[in-house]
Amino acid sequence: MLNPVHLRTLSVVLRTGSFADAAREIGYTGSAVSQQVAALERAVQAPLVERDAQSIRPTEAAKFLAARAHDIINALGALEDDMKGFSKGDYGLMRLGSFSTASQRLLPGGLASYLRRHPNSSVELEESGPAELAAMVRDSTLDVAVVFHYDLVPQKWPANVVSVPLLAEELVLLLPEGHRLAGMDAITMQDLAGENWVSTKEDSSGDACLRHLCAGSGFTPRISVRSNNCDAIRSMVRSGLGVALVPALDHVPTEGIFATSIRGCTARRHISALRQKTEAGISITSVIQCLGRSADRLAVSTPGLFRQTKQPDAVVPVEYLAGLRAS
Repeated sequence: MLNPVHLRTLSVVLRTGSFADAAREIGYTGSAVSQQVAALERAVQAPLVERDAQSIRPTEAAKFLAARAHDIINALGALEDDMKGFSKGDYGLMRLGSFSTASQRLLPGGLASYLRRHPNSSVELEESGPAELAAMVRDSTLDVAVVFHYDLVPQKWPANVVSVPLLAEELVLLLPEGHRLAGMDAITMQDLAGENWVSTKEDSSGDACLRHLCAGSGFTPRISVRSNNCDAIRSMVRSGLGVALVPALDHVPTEGIFATSIRGCTARRHISALRQKTEAGISITSVIQCLGRSADRLAVSTPGLFRQTKQPDAVVPVEYLAGLRAS
């Protein structure tokens, strides 16, 4: 049977590119690392590294073995963490990733519930964008990540990551008070063709969703200001620098801003929790359950927010389809 310690050592050797660097990272001597790799070569009856005086190079057999062993090593690591938690009467450190708005509105209730269940546990929070957080879950740097994606914007998570749906959000149009459209009963995307927009940064999925919606109505949005900070976006709209389309969770009723929906726009932002596909440990299962209960409470109290318990179907706004037919 293959030794999981040797498999883990091989994965570090391949990532660092040398026995010496791998030894420093995992606390062994260079000789011990070399001996473990040699023992693994005997076990699989194939050379795993090509050695010379200056460097080592992984063979195709090593790359294949490391790729197949990745999920096994992660599962063993999760099991070790859970058993440490059982021995201490808690579940240790929960490494959680999120984005800013979810950290402010979804996580506090969920983590309060989680820490009441496991009072000796602790949570370490990392904030970043969805792609970065998904990669950290893939690489076992995070246990769970709360991420989002938009309708009309393709999103593919890493192969060893599974998505657990939490919330769906309507998109809210923000206009400065006194705007020509403020107070109208029904506003369409076509009504906004000549407007200046406040949007998120160009590489963001929110900006991509806005551009797709505008394209479906036959125009390209004229962006006056860009920011990924939702407070800054509201301030820019209030100052008359443009109109904005924001998810319901980002919308906070603000003096000087008129908020409404866009007729025919069914595009939404979806919030999910990511974890690895391998069998989830007790702590990961528990924190996702607590986030689900927090999502339940938010969906009841927040207009335009809906609890989601299954993967969304592809949603295409009516105006987007009309624009495609006309093009």
